[in-house]
Amino acid sequence: MIREEEEEEEIVCLDESFFINDNYQLTTFTFGSQVLQLFCLQSASTDFDLTGQLVWPGAMLMNDYLLKNAELLQGSSIIELGSGVGITGILCSRFCREVLLTDHNDEVLKILKKNIELHTSSGNPNSNTGLAVEKLEWGNSDQINQILQKYSGGFDLILGADICFQQSSIPPLFDTVEQFLRIKGQGKCKFILAYVSRAKMMDSIVVNEATRHGMLIKEIVGTRSVANLEGVIFEVTLQ
Repeated sequence: MIREEEEEEEIVCLDESFFINDNYQLTTFTFGSQVLQLFCLQSASTDFDLTGQLVWPGAMLMNDYLLKNAELLQGSSIIELGSGVGITGILCSRFCREVLLTDHNDEVLKILKKNIELHTSSGNPNSNTGLAVEKLEWGNSDQINQILQKYSGGFDLILGADICFQQSSIPPLFDTVEQFLRIKGQGKCKFILAYVSRAKMMDSIVVNEATRHGMLIKEIVGTRSVANLEGVIFEVTLQ
């Protein structure tokens, strides 16, 4: 009995801040003629939920695709899901009418807002005031409705760059995408997903969930990349 009490006393409760790495570095990224400077981590945090603190391969794939197809962005209204440090949304803001960046993690939202402030400062020649941030946990009806109240006309494009990490997150992701797609109706809004394959099981889940939600998911020809990881751009629309 005494030994059990001693063992209980040895348990140490760590504050969540112990697991957070916020040693961000200002990093330069170049996409064609566009140069972005962003604060981000150089390696993954200890917390799986903080994947948004660094730039992933799918974001690079997405940005390259969008720059080659910049006509998609011209004058558009865009919402990005799982924006992380904002590398895709901020690039889009140089072409779009308005860009809403979203993430669910409070720590990630802090660095996202910091990067937006960096790019909307008066001294930045590429300053764009069409950038906004909202907290959005996929499948959260209250947060989705709050966004739809502010953006009642919906969006022209929904973007997701390397956001498929956990199997459990895929059904609420497509629940959320479906709601945004239906605001404008069939053919008037599409979801562009930069997907990086890390597990065959996930490959199937993504396609199956899109189909289950009444969507047509197709690979955009010529976007498949096999540099480090296999990646591809999918276009998802309502059937």
